[in-house]
Amino acid sequence: MIEIQILTPIPAIAEGVLRESILGRAQEAGLVKLEAVDLRRWTHDRHRTVDDSPYGGGPGMVMKIEPIAEALAEMRRPETKVIFLTPQGRPLRQPIVREYVKAEHLILLCGHYEGVDQRVADHLVDDEISIGDYILTNGVLGALVLTDAIVRLIPGVLGDDQSAVTESFEADMLDHPHYTRPVEFNSWKVPPILLSGNHGAIATWRAEQALLATKKRRSDLLG
Repeated sequence: MIEIQILTPIPAIAEGVLRESILGRAQEAGLVKLEAVDLRRWTHDRHRTVDDSPYGGGPGMVMKIEPIAEALAEMRRPETKVIFLTPQGRPLRQPIVREYVKAEHLILLCGHYEGVDQRVADHLVDDEISIGDYILTNGVLGALVLTDAIVRLIPGVLGDDQSAVTESFEADMLDHPHYTRPVEFNSWKVPPILLSGNHGAIATWRAEQALLATKKRRSDLLG
């Protein structure tokens, strides 16, 4: 069973999400263990300080290395991988998700404020991941994205395990279009092929539509 711990000075942001929907049910089923861990547990001043002003001047505050180092020293196990969520990380892609679903224990370190002391990235983490080319107010949101992407690939988490292998990016293409009842709405109709009962023809149509969508919207995925 994989265990994922989100290390942040603001754990309340993550706690509600981790209890709900598919993530909550996966934990109840014993398929995964998820936890938001308060970084402030490893501070030693009365204000529980995790940040300080940057050397060299400049705006904002920088997360201190000491509480992070102490936390990781206590939490890390031989099988642990520490992932730092940061805009400077490698872009999150589905192959990375498939890589980490095989792990036993992940610690997702969340950046906050203006940034994190560079010595953390240089010496204390195993990987750096970015969920996109934009800036968030805190790294917990990125950690939740990565957590959700990983958990849904665990066998038994989704109602139909095939759902996890027939979606966008699993075959280096976007997903095909999906339809459900009613057959017609505001004169917009479901493609007749999906009502035909011919599963071979439907599979062919879906493959063709996936390729068309990929060429139109994400041709970079096709090499």
